[in-house]
Amino acid sequence: MNVVEKINILITDRGITKREFAKQLRALEPQIRSTGEIPSEQSIYRYLNGNRELKVELIPYVAHVLGVSTSELFSFDIEEAFGFETILSKEGRDIMGLLPYAPANVIRNIKEQLEKYKKLYEQVNLE
Repeated sequence: MNVVEKINILITDRGITKREFAKQLRALEPQIRSTGEIPSEQSIYRYLNGNRELKVELIPYVAHVLGVSTSELFSFDIEEAFGFETILSKEGRDIMGLLPYAPANVIRNIKEQLEKYKKLYEQVNLE
């Protein structure tokens, strides 16, 4: 997964449209170094659709609009470790965000339950 894919996922997770995202981004008045201009809505759509390479100077503004840190735009280890479909669901992200608050016995219980489901899944798929 690349940064633009992650941005698009976060846009969807936030329940906003690409148009709303573009307007919020433009409202922050980010300037492209090479031109000194604020990117147009069309340019932002091209970034989001992968038709144009996202300018690095826009990253802090994109992160601000999406309410994440800039490093979160580049973190993909969780998605790769747990599977794209699971972690990308809103419920999966909510669970991952709440785990640091769970006591150890709850974590152990969740792990045991997930291991049972994994074994069941593997048995069904081996047959």
